Amino acid sequence: MMSDKKENLSAAQLRFEASHHRHHRMIAFLRLFLLIAFLAVWEFCADWKIIDSFFFSSPSRVAACLLTLWQKNDLAVHIGVTLAETIASFLLVFLISMICATLLWYSTKLSEVLEPYLVVLNSLPKSALAPLLIVWLGTGMNTIIVAGISVALFGAIINLYTGFQQVDAEKIKLIYTLGGSRRDTLFKVVLPSCVPIILSTMKVNIGLALVGVIIGEFLAARKGLGYLIIYGSQVFS
Repeated sequence: MMSDKKENLSAAQLRFEASHHRHHRMIAFLRLFLLIAFLAVWEFCADWKIIDSFFFSSPSRVAACLLTLWQKNDLAVHIGVTLAETIASFLLVFLISMICATLLWYSTKLSEVLEPYLVVLNSLPKSALAPLLIVWLGTGMNTIIVAGISVALFGAIINLYTGFQQVDAEKIKLIYTLGGSRRDTLFKVVLPSCVPIILSTMKVNIGLALVGVIIGEFLAARKGLGYLIIYGSQVFS
């Protein structure tokens, strides 16, 4: 009897795994199909003069340009510079936002004082700050990293602090009832409960850090993808 139940469970598990794999294969196929369809329509419209290829280019022209830049060793250098600046900005955003959100969670009075300022700072147009950063810090990698931080930091602090505040109050009360401290509550309840929020915030922040770095490279760089974009727009290449 037990062996029949195990066999039925095993068969059901195999069917589930097969269905799961089919689902993921279908998702991967549809993603690839959408990308290929987009590139094909773009190429078709450029070749048949539906769009002006001088302004909109085409996949084949983009690929030829990338190949030329790669052969000159320019593209690898620019990608490397932008990647290093983005990673540095992202890691600093993660570290600073976690520390600030934790401090705000620890001190209710501090959060009440600083929360309006965080909202205002988060709503500022970060691209408008880039010229000020150049005046304050000069041109160079430090300015670009700070630009990347400024785009993502304040939103990350607000999101993490909001996530910390939304942890189940009953779990926190249980820790205190069992004699736990504020520190125990943070490390045993709040942070484990907020792992999905932390991961989702960081997924957004890596893109925002890249945007900030590109904005900084528009104005204060001689290397990087932002500089390459500005140079290409000036010479239409």
